[in-house]
Amino acid sequence: MPIFVFGHKNPDTDSVASAIAFSHFKNNLGLSTIPCVLGEINKETEYILNYFNLPKPELLENIKVQVKDLTYNFDEGISQNSSILSVYKLMENKDLQTVAVVDEDNKLKGIISMKDIAMGLIKGDYYHLNASLSSLARDLKGHVLTKTKDHFDGKISVMAYYYKSISGVLGGDDIIIVGDRYDVIEEVLGARVQLIIITGGKPIPEKYIQLAETKGVTMLSVPWDTYYTAKIINQCNNVSTIMRKKKIIRFHEDDYLEEIKEEIINTHFRNYPVIDDYGRFLGFINKKHILSPERKQAILVDHNEYSQSVKGLEEAEILEIVDHHKLGDISTSMPINFRNLAVGSTCTIVYWMFREEDIHIEYKIAGILMAGILSDTLFFRSPTTTPMDRRAVEELNKILNLDIQSFAMDMFKTGTSLEGQGIEEIFYSDFKEFNLENHKTGVSQVFTLDIEDVFNRKESFIEFIKSIHKNNNYDITLLLITDILNEGSYILFQSKNTHLISSAFNVKGEQGVFVDGIVSRKKQVIPRLLEAIHFMK
Repeated sequence: MPIFVFGHKNPDTDSVASAIAFSHFKNNLGLSTIPCVLGEINKETEYILNYFNLPKPELLENIKVQVKDLTYNFDEGISQNSSILSVYKLMENKDLQTVAVVDEDNKLKGIISMKDIAMGLIKGDYYHLNASLSSLARDLKGHVLTKTKDHFDGKISVMAYYYKSISGVLGGDDIIIVGDRYDVIEEVLGARVQLIIITGGKPIPEKYIQLAETKGVTMLSVPWDTYYTAKIINQCNNVSTIMRKKKIIRFHEDDYLEEIKEEIINTHFRNYPVIDDYGRFLGFINKKHILSPERKQAILVDHNEYSQSVKGLEEAEILEIVDHHKLGDISTSMPINFRNLAVGSTCTIVYWMFREEDIHIEYKIAGILMAGILSDTLFFRSPTTTPMDRRAVEELNKILNLDIQSFAMDMFKTGTSLEGQGIEEIFYSDFKEFNLENHKTGVSQVFTLDIEDVFNRKESFIEFIKSIHKNNNYDITLLLITDILNEGSYILFQSKNTHLISSAFNVKGEQGVFVDGIVSRKKQVIPRLLEAIHFMK
């Protein structure tokens, strides 16, 4: 199972770029990872991926444990034409309690357990045989004397009578067990029965073999006496005669463990078959699987809070975190690698990890790393920018040889265009939820060069923010419209404390107020809100 590498919900360029680059980094170290995103990518990120000819990462909707993540027990199905005896020996040799019966396409047709075999032998029809010639020859260690058909379905009779007593009572559906009683053999050949099993293993005169071929009768010679043969032949029946076909509890490989757990706990079966979309048998699971399931493995980049991460993260095994944000609430049961640096971009951290391990950085990876840094630092305008960010871009551009100014402006121009986007789409394009001293807070940020378009829809944005604030029971809801060129942000908001915004940003508490120098949600907005909350207490 590959390791999933992903950034936060509502992915931005740094989140996507760091996931791609760090997945590449870990794969160079011998791991098997795939980069993922937790939502639709924005225009800026799409532009970058197209610019460097990189595929969009896989969409990861959740990381919950699924049935397909488990290691199945005994994933080999048996043919419907397998004999009961051969299946019993298989189960005994491999210490199996249940096996699946499948057709030629490996589609599940039924299941059979040791109990089914036992009940079949106790309650089965002793006078009926449904078996192939090959199974009979194998299970009875027989030798085929004549062959006219491959499969037999008929009534079993043991010939212990005087030959004249059976005259006229046998027919083409009969299957006869008899010793070297040639008068009886000749009589049953005349009746054109479908199969004669001759016990004792002694040589049969050629004239009877020729007569059998003439009459179209199959003859099988076995080494056992008549008593043993009659006793064991019921076990030569096909397993399809005793397999369970109804009321089978089966699970699909895409089922989530949490959804099937209750059914497994509340039913008495030892094993449960697993199938795919086409009904093909994949293996068995049982109660042991839900006690210690194999968890999906994850590496987190650009975030370390449950609210910003993938659904079901609590069920996953977190192997590593690389981030540049404040410490969040994610915890692990085992020690992990956690690289957290106060820099402007997670891509900066990933770049320096490449350098630490002396791993060659390909052109495409260099490109997406530089784009992530330029995006998250707003081309070094953000107060989160550090010398490490600037140095990383400088070194990466030695690989790329791009006009950084032109590249950054084209990226921002494409990424900040709001043309054709609705209110909700804009609001949630870069939205994060925080818990600030028990104040449930939602902060959306949109970077744009088209401020006028936002203010033309100002009242619509305010009404949307009001509904989000109420429906999610937020204490604080903000929309930051960040003007990249003027290096500041306009604020639209709702707050349970009407004075909180003016106190936090030292401005009038008016909708659409401009806050000079505020461009970073992480390093400016969140700390100022926390400071204002403390002051208000």
